[in-house]
Amino acid sequence: MVDDNQLNRLRDIAAPAPDADAKARALQAALRAYDMEEKTLPAAQGSAGGLRLTERAQRLWSEIMQKKLFATPAIAGLVALPIAGYATIYMLGESKFGGPEFGGDDKITETLADKPATVKPSVVAEADKQKKADADGESRDTGEALVAPTSPPKAESTAVGGLTQQDVLSRNAPEPAQSSELALNGGASSAAPAADGGARVGRMPGTVADSKLMAQQPAAAPADQMLPQEENRDRVENFKTNPVHAALEDPVSTFSIDVDTASYSFVRRSLKEGFIPQADMVRVEEMVNYFPYDWKGPDSASTPFNSTVSVMPTPWNEHTRLMHVAIKGFDVKPAEQPKANLVFLIDVSGSMNEQDKLPLLQSAFRLLVNKLRPDDTVSIVTYAGDAGTVLEPTKASEKDKILAAIDNLTSGGSTAGEAGIKEAYRLAQKSFVKDGINRVMLATDGDFNVGQTDDDDLKRLIEKERKTGVFLSVFGFGRDNLNDQMMQTIAQNGNGTAAYIDTLAEAEKVLVEDASSTLFTIAKDVKIQVEFNPNKVSEYRLIGYETRALNREDFNNDRVDAGEIGSGHSVTAIYEITPKGSGGEQIDQLRYGQASVNNGGVANADEYAFVKIRYKLPNEDTSKLITTPVTSANEVASFDQASTDQRFSVAVAAFGQKLRDEDATAKFGYDKIMEIATAARGADPFGYRSEFLSLVRLAPALGGNR
Repeated sequence: MVDDNQLNRLRDIAAPAPDADAKARALQAALRAYDMEEKTLPAAQGSAGGLRLTERAQRLWSEIMQKKLFATPAIAGLVALPIAGYATIYMLGESKFGGPEFGGDDKITETLADKPATVKPSVVAEADKQKKADADGESRDTGEALVAPTSPPKAESTAVGGLTQQDVLSRNAPEPAQSSELALNGGASSAAPAADGGARVGRMPGTVADSKLMAQQPAAAPADQMLPQEENRDRVENFKTNPVHAALEDPVSTFSIDVDTASYSFVRRSLKEGFIPQADMVRVEEMVNYFPYDWKGPDSASTPFNSTVSVMPTPWNEHTRLMHVAIKGFDVKPAEQPKANLVFLIDVSGSMNEQDKLPLLQSAFRLLVNKLRPDDTVSIVTYAGDAGTVLEPTKASEKDKILAAIDNLTSGGSTAGEAGIKEAYRLAQKSFVKDGINRVMLATDGDFNVGQTDDDDLKRLIEKERKTGVFLSVFGFGRDNLNDQMMQTIAQNGNGTAAYIDTLAEAEKVLVEDASSTLFTIAKDVKIQVEFNPNKVSEYRLIGYETRALNREDFNNDRVDAGEIGSGHSVTAIYEITPKGSGGEQIDQLRYGQASVNNGGVANADEYAFVKIRYKLPNEDTSKLITTPVTSANEVASFDQASTDQRFSVAVAAFGQKLRDEDATAKFGYDKIMEIATAARGADPFGYRSEFLSLVRLAPALGGNR
């Protein structure tokens, strides 16, 4: 042992620089002692003292070495182990792990504490290697090493698997080889197998760069010990793809017009976050109608829209053709548009407290307010645990007052949607503008969980209110709690539209660029009915519009609600038809009844189909009818001779069917879709079509059906 007299003499001797190898061996020994203790405790990272144990051990050792207590490297090596071991044991005794102050899970603590501590040599060796690498890079990581984590990491299934794809991709972008795996597995990459057959916990997005080997994990935990993954609570209406119909048996197709765009925005967000959207979220007609097209419009406001029908070859089936129906609404000049009375009905429940929800909503509505004219009126109603009026009807000339009310919104509470809708309609009636735009604009991320929460009840409530002349549109924000089914139901029955806003650019498109078509309705209850001629068409199928199907008798029933068309809005519907005798039939012909259909004595035998469109003017209850026969004059000789807009809309329709994994496009690759869309991109002032091309490139890379 070294006595006091020897120490006094040693203090007067100039101390040589410590031997680097001896220091490294001593440090590794201390860290090994710490690791051995760590394996026997269910310890979460972090300590009561504010620093992780590795940092505290390193700091204590540094203070000891800075004092000139040792004259030679040999003495340093002898004394290092007991001092470091004592320091480690002292710190372990001082620290508390897994308790409530660290957010620890008592069940996990008890489960791990009951298991015997086992440390395999390979794990220790791996830890030593990691510790040495950390020591070598200490100068680079000093700033991070001295900052204690404010809370320990959650259990793996919550902290990693529970993150949304957006969290993973935006907080800490993975290496290219890992990006698809991260996204497709809920944000958590598979644990890499260790040399001993165990599993190693990888780095979590958002943690410090020097994450250490945490603990030896079994290859698979028992089911009763696994923490559940965070549930995706999106609600989407399930539907089956439209079937092929035999024109002889079922010659009439009837559906409601659709100008919603929510599906396209959701598909885009899904693909950009790294995963293929679920099939029922892909509504092909909403994807096609997302894009502006230069269809021929009506010449005057007396006829609210014009229809253009073309028949062209099908790019994915040589035996069929596409009957392309394009509708263009009359574009009312801004100076001629009536006054607007708008009520912003805003969900401020607790779930809205995310960056892509309430903050994005506030920015979106600011854009709309800046678009309004001075005489327009704005009211604001919020709902959470209950509904409340934030802003009484206020002229848009008082823009600062309106913007301040929007900026002061905060989230918290449950979701009393029913009370909010009633209050919004009350304010809309209070400032009702005759022959003007009276609309409630509902912005939400999810369910109504207080009051009437059943979709049918909400439907009846909104049907009753729309008769007063106040329409309703719905704007969805965020994900993992989005009730798309509810959005579609109340928008369709509120004489309004449904859009999904995932970015500020999308908010600008919906609320600024498309403001006229979004707010100003020129025709309501618009229905389409097509009768196919069995002499020319053997079979047909409607691409999309599954959730908008109507009964044949609904077409002439003015009490049946249908879709709306806004100022300047374009609507596209596409049928795939099988010409008679083409050889592409999928349904066997009937044995009986064929004699009733022949070329002799049949009126209009040369027509492919007869298209009928029924609509009402916004302030009328009686419908009007527009008809268009489809003949050989509507034919286009080759697909390449079709217009740019027609070809691009067909490419979008093919993409939507591909994402839904439909039989029609099973053998039609993404490369063919890309080829058509690229050739038909045309004028693209806002970049929508270029963005579509990027989505087509992403889909096969993410595992989409080729």
